[in-house]
Amino acid sequence: MKTSGECDCNEQPFQKSLNISSFGVHIMSSMEVVTSACSSEMSNPEKNHEKPGFKLCSYVYKFIQTDAGPIPIIKSRLGKKDLFSTFYVRCGINRHKYTVSPGLYGIGNPDKHSEVLVTANFKLTFDHLRQKLPGINAWILVLNTNGINVWCAAGKGTFSTRELANKIKDASLEKIVDHKRIIVPQLGAIGVSARDVKKLSGFRVVYGPVRANDISAFLKNNKKAEKKMRQVTFTLYERFILTPVEVQMILKPALITALVLFILSGFGPGIFSLSGAVERGAFCVAALLTGIISGAFITPVLLPFIPFRHFALKGIITGSLSALLLLMFTASAFNGTTGLSALFLFIVTVSSYLAMNFTGATPFTSPSGVEKEMKLFIPVQLAILVIASGLWIFSAF
Repeated sequence: MKTSGECDCNEQPFQKSLNISSFGVHIMSSMEVVTSACSSEMSNPEKNHEKPGFKLCSYVYKFIQTDAGPIPIIKSRLGKKDLFSTFYVRCGINRHKYTVSPGLYGIGNPDKHSEVLVTANFKLTFDHLRQKLPGINAWILVLNTNGINVWCAAGKGTFSTRELANKIKDASLEKIVDHKRIIVPQLGAIGVSARDVKKLSGFRVVYGPVRANDISAFLKNNKKAEKKMRQVTFTLYERFILTPVEVQMILKPALITALVLFILSGFGPGIFSLSGAVERGAFCVAALLTGIISGAFITPVLLPFIPFRHFALKGIITGSLSALLLLMFTASAFNGTTGLSALFLFIVTVSSYLAMNFTGATPFTSPSGVEKEMKLFIPVQLAILVIASGLWIFSAF
């Protein structure tokens, strides 16, 4: 720690206080660092590191002095603000702006012998890692992945060899640790070449486990991963926590679709009927909601238990069952089967499409496989949607 008279403005974990905060935690695409005088207060040593116009992040609780300058030490326990922010981000709110400043952090009481863990600057990833490290003394090197998680960033090229080498150099890591070793998450391996990192920085890459939960056991086992640590899982809980984002992503399209459905429902013998639009439109909106729940929630949660490999087919199955359940309670409102058939086809189509949309969130689909499935099923879904629309209009006559 610096004394009250010292001033060093190389710190990174600051947020511009003028930025809007939705949940009590300031969220911004990059936490800028400015070169300006630091304030000094004997009563609170951390005030030495504050800067005009900036606010010290809530997850930083002190700084330690190293040969490369002061390094922020972060908490392993998430605060209320972190938990609320996590909830909102899990619901898809501001998730593209949920970042931390790239650079070097410490956790616990790290020293020259402590391991260096590499992660992305998506705060959800950052928080998940730090809360799995209570009682561990380590350094955390955060790469600038533009607020994207490790696996996706590695595929997009932002969690990369060059970025890692640059951050090692920027942090003057060779002055902070007396070993030449960094631990990179296994899911980042696609973007990081161990040989090239060694050539560019002099540091040797050790690939850590898939999950942050296993970091502690991995370190205790002399940095050797057991078989289960190398396996990617997609459990019920892991699928469930992805569904709020899936639902949030389709809210706006769903509102537009609902408006179109009300208009479509108004066509009838008198050309257009406002009362018909309201009455029949309500059935359409109920069908839309059923399709959304089926395709964006039920299918992802029950994914491994539903037959067929194609997600679109899985959505057809859950959509069909959901449609039958809804129509059991609404059949008495229709004369004939034309309207019921239209609603059934509409629910199945919505469910199939949204289930297919979930392919991007799974760990076992490939871009080529997803593209092939989309080319196969989207024309079919469009055709069924046109048929359903025609039947629905026809049922009014």
